[in-house]
Amino acid sequence: MEARAISRYQRISVKKANRILELIRGKNAKEALNILYFLPKPKHKVPILKALKSAIANAIYKAGKAKIKEEDLYVKEARVTPGPMLKRWQAGPMGRAMMIRRRSSHIYITVATKEEEIGKEE
Repeated sequence: MEARAISRYQRISVKKANRILELIRGKNAKEALNILYFLPKPKHKVPILKALKSAIANAIYKAGKAKIKEEDLYVKEARVTPGPMLKRWQAGPMGRAMMIRRRSSHIYITVATKEEEIGKEE
């Protein structure tokens, strides 16, 4: 069984989000949470941490009476796509105006149970 969470319009660039997602991709859900808790950059990890917690909660809710635990889940997919840019103007040299692009992104996290992957291999 798998569940996913989407966090849209987050004010983090795609490159920075991808560097964090590389750390948790394919890891156990509990281990991924620990990795995110102890990362040194709190501003960049918060939207990813919220999306991961939401995906775990979605999986537990979706299981219903099956009673899945966090230990049974792993991060199946973690990806980021670019969102819209906020374009702002800033004073540049010699009286010119320079455009600043404030990037945003959409974060997709999918968690799944380990038994599902074992069944597919056979």
